[in-house]
Amino acid sequence: MTDARTNMRLKLPATCFILEIILIILFGVLVVYDDDTDSQLFNKHHNTSHGHSDYENDFYYRYPSFQDVHVMIFIGFGFLMTFLQRYGFSSVGFNFLVAAFSLQWATLMQGFFHGLHHGKIHIGVESMINADFCTGSVLISFGAVLGKTSPVQLLVMAVFEVTLFAVNEFILLTLLGTRDAGGSMTIHTFGAYFGLMVTRILYRPNLDKSKHKNCSVYHSDLFAMIGTIYLWMFWPSFNSAVTEHGDAQHRTAMNTYYSLAACTLSTYGMSALTAHDGKLDMVHIQNAALAGGVAAGTAGEMMLTPFGSMIVGFLAGIISVLGYKYLSPVLESKLRIQDTCGVHNLHGMPGVLGAIVGAVTATVASKEVYGHGMERVFPDVANGSRDAYFQGGVQALSLAITLGMAIFGGLAVGFILKLPMFGAPADNACFEDSIYWEVPGEEEAGHEEQMTAVRTEESEKLSA
Repeated sequence: MTDARTNMRLKLPATCFILEIILIILFGVLVVYDDDTDSQLFNKHHNTSHGHSDYENDFYYRYPSFQDVHVMIFIGFGFLMTFLQRYGFSSVGFNFLVAAFSLQWATLMQGFFHGLHHGKIHIGVESMINADFCTGSVLISFGAVLGKTSPVQLLVMAVFEVTLFAVNEFILLTLLGTRDAGGSMTIHTFGAYFGLMVTRILYRPNLDKSKHKNCSVYHSDLFAMIGTIYLWMFWPSFNSAVTEHGDAQHRTAMNTYYSLAACTLSTYGMSALTAHDGKLDMVHIQNAALAGGVAAGTAGEMMLTPFGSMIVGFLAGIISVLGYKYLSPVLESKLRIQDTCGVHNLHGMPGVLGAIVGAVTATVASKEVYGHGMERVFPDVANGSRDAYFQGGVQALSLAITLGMAIFGGLAVGFILKLPMFGAPADNACFEDSIYWEVPGEEEAGHEEQMTAVRTEESEKLSA
């Protein structure tokens, strides 16, 4: 089914090789190990003869969380998108490709803003986690354009999105002092609305030609649930991976844990409630049950309390299911936004909810509640440079900035991706693996279809 436009024989190798060569050169010139990774520097600063231990290396604190996040990126996101009946290879395969590129590019882009020391980017296990966070945002956008884009388009989108992500993250976390431990704003809101704007510009008025392929079958939904379960299990690690050691990290994991649990119950309830026959919809379970992790991201490290976390998760599940049931069809019919995976319902609206919860929680923060822990969660409030109300205002402003960066950035990148040289599939060839992959049994199936057509033609001639 591949035609000259979608043939990747030269386009994909050229894109992959050029991008990787550029990355290798930039890493060679700019990137060095940080103090916890460099043999000479670590031993200089942690001399074991003075009572220091190798186990003080940040690797032992952060690597378990990194592995959990890494599993979410490559297995969780990859398998979550395998629900399309004839797009499983592309869902997992393109997820793999885009993630492998994005984490390298993110290391550089985030390093320019956060890890630059004397002209060099210092990297360690924490920078690996942050690169995976940025990659997660790109994969959220990938979900919005799933099935309608070529691998070259996805790589080009990643180049621009990672760059904009790093700029937005720098503005929020460094310049404004925003608190966003689990990335409700920087990761989920940004990725969702960026992807929605890209798919708006790439709108296909004749996508109904591929409508019969834009659906699931029994086993594809089962594969997608693998992604859901992995994401659900590891989300506490995702939200707490780079928070301060000790009570803040402990609290973030616990708040996320209870938010996800409450979200799952409200998802099941709303799914049955909104169905005309009371049956559960697997789309809701696969996606909306995760919204509690998204919504707990910003306020996760704050003193949200367990019951507060459960309220947030409960509301997130309700909002997400309602989005899938009622809002997604409106976005497509009225606003011409064809959101394949419903990222607006899983990441967009719950991300905004999480940002609002974070702003409100920050506004009511007090030293009576946080004690000396205020220095870890709200350092600017603790040192007196701003009060809690100002911090809450900063949190709200950060949401507006993130939405602006995502919307205008996505619109601009969408126009770039419309260029025909990137090999996008035709309207009648979307959601189809065989456009870009060698699919087992494809040749035999094609031969059988051809023979059937010949026999039909012969029988028509005989009857005539």
